Amino acid sequence: MKIAFIEPRPPDFHVFTRFNLPRLGILIMGTILKQAGHQVEVMVETMRKLDYKRIMAADLVGISSITSTATRSYALANELTARGKTVVMGGPHPSFFAEEALEHCHYVIRGEAEKSIVAFIQAIEQKSGLENVRGLSYRVGKHIFHNPAADPCLELDTLPFPDFSLMEQGIGDIIPMITSRGCPYDCSFCAVTELFGRKYRSRSPESVIEELKKYHFRKNNTLFFYDDNFTANPENSKRLLRLMIKNKITPQWTAQVRVDCSRDEELLELMKRSGAFFVYLGLESVNPDTLKSYNKKLTLEQIRDGLARFHQHGIRVHGMFVLGADTDNVETIRETTQFSLQNRIDTLQYLILTPIPGTRLFRQMAEENRLLTRDWSLYDGHHVVYRPARMTPYQLQKETVRAMAKFYSVWQLIRLFVRVDFATFIYRSYGNHLVNRWKRERNTRKYFKLMKKISRSATAKLGDNVRKTAEDIKAYFNKLKSSVTEADKT
Repeated sequence: MKIAFIEPRPPDFHVFTRFNLPRLGILIMGTILKQAGHQVEVMVETMRKLDYKRIMAADLVGISSITSTATRSYALANELTARGKTVVMGGPHPSFFAEEALEHCHYVIRGEAEKSIVAFIQAIEQKSGLENVRGLSYRVGKHIFHNPAADPCLELDTLPFPDFSLMEQGIGDIIPMITSRGCPYDCSFCAVTELFGRKYRSRSPESVIEELKKYHFRKNNTLFFYDDNFTANPENSKRLLRLMIKNKITPQWTAQVRVDCSRDEELLELMKRSGAFFVYLGLESVNPDTLKSYNKKLTLEQIRDGLARFHQHGIRVHGMFVLGADTDNVETIRETTQFSLQNRIDTLQYLILTPIPGTRLFRQMAEENRLLTRDWSLYDGHHVVYRPARMTPYQLQKETVRAMAKFYSVWQLIRLFVRVDFATFIYRSYGNHLVNRWKRERNTRKYFKLMKKISRSATAKLGDNVRKTAEDIKAYFNKLKSSVTEADKT
């Protein structure tokens, strides 16, 4: 069977826009199907324009979607089903909202699909046996069926290495790799534990080294470990880093880790010796009450100490903060900027708290009728989509953008230049460019006006006036949604 997998583009540019990287789920599934004898192609829309001739030549089209790309995913699915293609969807958003996705496609594979994908393809080919495919949701007439969930893959070493040749353009200078799934922590706004569970599963260091040996690292290559928490099993991480050093596979690499892993001096030294040059830290907040509400299990002292330890070992830090909890106010956002500058965080993201489907936060906001819109293209961490408790939607939107602008301001760039910190100067210059570009966008200015309109509502709760404004948001952004255009098709 000919199968085309598509990873749709996000609705807007963001801090990682210039780094076009594929998610590995569809590549691993594509590799499994290729090994089973099928013809597979993977198309990543941020890396290359979709080739409709190849898509239309496929017998089955798979679309992988997260919440912020759901709008684009549904538009693609609608177009392709109208043109007679069989479409299956997967990924986090369809996994949580399977019935919504089935309004646009024929099938949804929920959760981890590696154990189900071959059986699903066989059922499609034989036109029978769909009821036996674990994790599958599908419609027969007016009835929707949800098969029992698939078992998670507990032995990650059994999965094949992703075959990047499935993408026509191949892989670029940044090589993505995954060494684990799941997270032992359970932050209230994060969908990782809902999707992969709290049981942390690691590949063996020997398997990771075997995959690393496949790549011929050049001087400009960077290795990016995609793990949600690369050092959740510190002893396993240390074994891997020692093997990297022993085998002289030490490209510059980066990963997402918890800031408190820095208390392990041996781990920090191994990270530096093996090539770590940047880490992504989910710091989330400088408000102790907010850290507790997020179930982050971190203190401000641990964050401050951890930042210093990474810097002492020559490892740069990208800090990620989530602003807008019920315990936050305008002053919290301003204090976050001060903290970031005082502790010399190299680069950062100030993200607006977003109730992602599948999380406890989403369920809470829905139950309290605090969601302003369900236009999924706005669920990207850059737009306010709910009513905050201690500030207006407009204040949260404005102060978050103002905080980013202050951190990446020209004045801060001058200070870095004077300190002869040219590397950070370059990183921050790119951030300054993105902030200014985002502020200039017409749809950004329009959204600010809509947030101001909501914030001026006389009602404290979502009354008719606010609901009407939420409809205005949806109507306006319907015009901006990514869709399959004639230019795409040609």
